[in-house]
Amino acid sequence: MKTWLPICTGLLAAWLAHASPSGWEPLPDTPPVPADNPMTAEKIELGKQLFFDPRFSSTGTVSCNTCHNLMLGGDDARPTSMGVHGLTGPRNAPTVWNSAFHPSQFWDGRADHLEAQAQGPVVAAVEMGMSDLEMAILRVRAIPGYRDAFARVFGGEQPVTVANAAKAVAAFERTLVTPGSAYDRWAAGDKQALTPKQRRGLDTFDRLGCTGCHQPPAFSGPHKPKGHFAVFPFHDGAYVDRFQLRADVGRQAVTGRESDRHKYKIPTLRNIALTAPYFHNGQVATLDEAVRVMAAAQLNIALSDDETSDVVAFLEALTGEFPAMTLPRLPPTLGRSLPVN
Repeated sequence: MKTWLPICTGLLAAWLAHASPSGWEPLPDTPPVPADNPMTAEKIELGKQLFFDPRFSSTGTVSCNTCHNLMLGGDDARPTSMGVHGLTGPRNAPTVWNSAFHPSQFWDGRADHLEAQAQGPVVAAVEMGMSDLEMAILRVRAIPGYRDAFARVFGGEQPVTVANAAKAVAAFERTLVTPGSAYDRWAAGDKQALTPKQRRGLDTFDRLGCTGCHQPPAFSGPHKPKGHFAVFPFHDGAYVDRFQLRADVGRQAVTGRESDRHKYKIPTLRNIALTAPYFHNGQVATLDEAVRVMAAAQLNIALSDDETSDVVAFLEALTGEFPAMTLPRLPPTLGRSLPVN
């Protein structure tokens, strides 16, 4: 018995080193779908057309895909996005991939769901720049192919409405899910899916307390009905001034509450290796630097080079499988210009 005990103990330790612990869930293949916006193939296709169509911006040059490029990481690889007339906003474009798992949208959480989020950029002066949503929907109504598609999807006397357009875009965005990462395969029971370095990075990530905010399976904030917000940066230090991390008041601009100053929605870490530059202002150029900034600014910890490298390796294991996608054929305007903004 004594002879076998060290062997059994060693085998158990080795198994625990590779087994997926309780709470490490893989990303579901499909996100939650609200009861008032069921998904259908025709609605998803209509939403895809609207997502890629630049004609609903004031200059006819900016679509949803301009800032949330689905052929990239669902963002635009810029510190802050460029909208109509070359204008840029104050914040980095968050990825739209897996956004359907988030209980709130935008860095400041001002939209409770994808349907509300879809309407905001259309009338943002530095994004799509339309004067109002009704002017934007007039352009949609002026296109016969869209009128026919809205009638098929929604029915009713006047189906081409702002609310229905937002529902279609949201339905399409709920198909933008990237499961099947190395982490997901490990969490589903494939003990070899993570490399030893990635597994060390997972352990470091958990030991440091990063999972307190970035919780699996989406590796975003704890799932609360209105979202979860955290102060960033929490600690002072050289990074705060270097990257101007407190120049933006964050969620306070939405709520007016002093308690919300410098609070932001906790973003997903899925596909984070594909979405540089980082943070709300896009001032951090590399993932390696972003990991060091988070450790210092949130945890008041200076990571070693090995710890940083391991955490980066783990974050790279959160890159999922992207579905095959073709660009949609947009309905033509048929011999007439669209209403002027």
